[in-house]
Amino acid sequence: MNGAGGTSGGTGQFFLGLVLMCGGFYLLLNSVVVSSSFGLGTRLFGVGGYGITGGIVLIPLVIGIAMIFYNARNALGWLLAVCAFAALVFGVIASVNMSLRTMSAFELICILALAFGGLGLFLRSLRSAARAEQAAAPERRLRS
Repeated sequence: MNGAGGTSGGTGQFFLGLVLMCGGFYLLLNSVVVSSSFGLGTRLFGVGGYGITGGIVLIPLVIGIAMIFYNARNALGWLLAVCAFAALVFGVIASVNMSLRTMSAFELICILALAFGGLGLFLRSLRSAARAEQAAAPERRLRS
């Protein structure tokens, strides 16, 4: 019977590591505060010293959509609409700010220990137990 990952590793280590890792990363991601400064008057890009706002990006989008509705095979209309939409999505994503909420050093260390300790245990369970014994054998010979 094979263990976790098709190896002879420990299935118990696999599930314990998975639970610890999921819990730690959940707590870490739950501590991140996400805010945005996006608005129609907010500067998204800077081109040659001029600021391009979200409202200005909507102008080629609207023109492109109008050209598409007038003639669906108009390549310029599709190009305008797709590029303006991509610039708008990029601007929204670029305006996102992320920060950690205020927490004590103890809380942060516990969260990181859960997340990365669980990750290490999870990955160790995927190694073959026989291969782990072979890797530890040279160390034993050196000690004796």
